[in-house]
Amino acid sequence: MGSPPEKNVISDSLEKLDLNRSSLSEENTLVPENDQVDHIAETEESVSQLDKQRQMDEQMDGEYPAWCRNGVSSSTSARKRRSDATHSQNVGMHNSHIRPSEDIFNANDPQIKEDIISIIMQYLADEGYHASQSVLYDETNVKWKEREERTMEVKRLKKAILDGDWQEVEKLCLKPLVKNHRSFLYSVYKQQYLEYIERREIQKAFTFLNKRLKPLEHLQAKPNEFKDMCYLLTAKSIPEAASFKNWEGIMAARENLVDQLQSMLEFENADRNGSRHIPHDRLLTLLRQAVAYQIEFSRYHPKIAPTVNSLLEDYTSFVIPNAVGATLTGHRGNVKCVEYIGEEGRRIVSGSSDNTLRIWDTETAKCIDVLEGHRSRVWDVSTTRLGDFISSASGDGTVKIWNVKNTKASCTNTLQGHSGDVYSVKYHPNEHHVVTGGYDKTVRLFDVTTGTIVKTFPGHQLAVTKTIFNPLGNLIISGSKDNTIKFWDIVSGLCIRTISSHLGEVTSVQMNSSGTLLLSSSKDNSNRLWDVRMVRPMRKLKGHQNTSKNFVKANFADNNLIVGGSEDGNVYIWDQDTGEVLQKLRGHSGVVYDAAWNAKQGMLASCSDDQTVKVWWYDEKIPMEI
Repeated sequence: MGSPPEKNVISDSLEKLDLNRSSLSEENTLVPENDQVDHIAETEESVSQLDKQRQMDEQMDGEYPAWCRNGVSSSTSARKRRSDATHSQNVGMHNSHIRPSEDIFNANDPQIKEDIISIIMQYLADEGYHASQSVLYDETNVKWKEREERTMEVKRLKKAILDGDWQEVEKLCLKPLVKNHRSFLYSVYKQQYLEYIERREIQKAFTFLNKRLKPLEHLQAKPNEFKDMCYLLTAKSIPEAASFKNWEGIMAARENLVDQLQSMLEFENADRNGSRHIPHDRLLTLLRQAVAYQIEFSRYHPKIAPTVNSLLEDYTSFVIPNAVGATLTGHRGNVKCVEYIGEEGRRIVSGSSDNTLRIWDTETAKCIDVLEGHRSRVWDVSTTRLGDFISSASGDGTVKIWNVKNTKASCTNTLQGHSGDVYSVKYHPNEHHVVTGGYDKTVRLFDVTTGTIVKTFPGHQLAVTKTIFNPLGNLIISGSKDNTIKFWDIVSGLCIRTISSHLGEVTSVQMNSSGTLLLSSSKDNSNRLWDVRMVRPMRKLKGHQNTSKNFVKANFADNNLIVGGSEDGNVYIWDQDTGEVLQKLRGHSGVVYDAAWNAKQGMLASCSDDQTVKVWWYDEKIPMEI
């Protein structure tokens, strides 16, 4: 297969790579058996709102699959996890129909923006960040200065109206302040006209009526107002006209015009000094309420209020599955790979030796699309964070990019360059590039938009079985049949580190979200956990089988757990801290190649040589099996 010319310089394509950004980024809902988590919200009002929402949810149809059952959360230690998984009584709850959305408040509302700034400044002051608060205050003063200038214009306009300085009034009416308020301009002209009439300057009034008021006749406040103004040219006094029978004189009319201006503009009440009262610890209160909401509507409702140690990701409750929730059938060959589509994980994608990818709905457990186009088996898949695109690596030597945003997926690009099977594909954190590895012993970086090879990384002695990026996106990590793991600098293309202490072919590599731990699988019946900074193995995870001609993979899951496949047909769950096997899931009738966990859905998926994908859940009637 011909390879497109590789770029000698990374140039434009690498400029797209955000090498300093982390790829860290990771709703679920349940009806609780008890309300003990409610005290997390600071106010009784917030708890009350959650209770009301829960009562409403009980009347709704859930979004979660009918096969989803009650579950438990895992705790920190291996023994406690086993105990809690067997005895804890946490109840599954259907998914809420109420989601945080842009409709809740307008983020572009100036008042909302000012409130956010004020809350941030309060927090900075409370925490002693006075310099930062001053900088923020100075920056926001620029905005406040603009509003202050607008306020000054209003004051000038009011004064000009009261003084009868109509030349100044007309000049100010051309500014953005009231430029688009043509009805007010009509009122200004009407006032000038009535003053001409009051002073019996009839000729000036007639000219003004035709030149200024006639074009704005459609803006008259009363049906016959313009007709009455015409009548005033011959009347003895203004109150003779029905529309102006309450005329009290020039100054009273000017004051009424000023009141009309004030009512029309409806200025914001907050002043420059932020005098509006901000409740104590407002930011922390809002954050606690947000976390309480996430806990209240998570898939699993813990009996004891959990401690949240990070606000960078949404709260998720981990369940240790012990039973098959659904079996997804339809592939006509063994299923090599499986992945949840995007962080939300409402769909699953699987790749098979029948040359197709299938997309499954996690709610109905049905296949909703079949992606055809590869001419050989699909070895690996990768999805973007939002789940808009899928990339697939195939034995036909290509990687295909699929747009799955719409109901019917479509192939948007085919990446060529490998001379043989492509075993691995993974999206870069910025999602403009993918890294691939294949039978030709090379690692390649592709631009997914143009389809061009940005760089090739040679150095492995045998086929490259797995390629990934570190969270920052500045390194590529590759595992190979040559028993090594290599770290590549994405800019220079140089191999900066090699791990060669494996006893067998490397079948997969994964990195945790912080980039401090590396998980590798190899054909010596072990998965190894590595300290990336010290470049040393921390512990070995055993119990499964991985020795034959299969690419058996393992992945990080929630709550310091690791999930992986095995040649004995089981899915294994290990404790990351101790290396103990916490659960062995039986159900497949062939080699389990891969297992994937989705935190948002709280589900585990596995794929097998038996041509199926299984979704695993917790059934309290079935004991944990170690």
